[in-house]
Amino acid sequence: MYHSAGRAVVRGTASALMLLLLGGVSAAQRSQLLKNVELCNGADRTSPDIQVDGCTALINSSAQTPQSLVIAYNNRGNAYTAKGDYDQSIKLDPNYARAFNNRGVAYQKKGEYDRAIEDFDASIKLNPDYASAFANRAQTYLNKGEYARAVQDYDEAIRLKPALEAVWNGRCWTRAIVGELEAALADCNEALRLKPDVAATLDSRGLTYLKMGQWGSAIDDYSSALRFAPKLASSLYGRGLAKLKKGDTTGGNADIAAARAIDANIVGDFTRYGVQ
Repeated sequence: MYHSAGRAVVRGTASALMLLLLGGVSAAQRSQLLKNVELCNGADRTSPDIQVDGCTALINSSAQTPQSLVIAYNNRGNAYTAKGDYDQSIKLDPNYARAFNNRGVAYQKKGEYDRAIEDFDASIKLNPDYASAFANRAQTYLNKGEYARAVQDYDEAIRLKPALEAVWNGRCWTRAIVGELEAALADCNEALRLKPDVAATLDSRGLTYLKMGQWGSAIDDYSSALRFAPKLASSLYGRGLAKLKKGDTTGGNADIAAARAIDANIVGDFTRYGVQ
């Protein structure tokens, strides 16, 4: 699942920064400021430090409006994947929904789920149509084992942004865990229609087939997932279980051993998913 398959949270994308007050600067200064805007917007993906440097240069410059400072702090927070700059962004503009969402993601990654939910709540209150915040709150409820609440938030995220593959996959996974297998299968199929060949979604559908007792289909999906992510412990373990069910003791035990070597908690995870 998310621990093993790395299903993605949905972070607010880097906001476009608008430079104002450039009338009194030289051409060279203007060029450097525009370069820093590009870097702070994430134009150079080679290193997060480059984005941090660009945003920091903008924050320290005298050419920024209050709103561009809010966005620069938020974007630097994205690069840090830490909450400090989100705090500053929120302090400067407490009505900026994206910063609350992104700080919630940072808390979620740290395992501080209740604090994450508080931030997603705030983000949604500020922008009730913010699909990413619903999706991230759903993921957090999923991590807490509050599956019904997770499904409700995935429902809302799908209503708001039906072309987002990750939310269909998230709802597929959640429904598979609680045993709503036909609905889970439909969700995974839609996720793969929107974005084929995603290891996490193939892993989710593999779990669905495993719980349906369709061993061959489970093996096929897990094998496909492993082609894209060879060390995906949940796919190795699930495929191992399916192979054992089909009588392939050697292959099944080999997959299970490989999965346990990657993730020592994988057996407990599958027990929680209702599979042993």
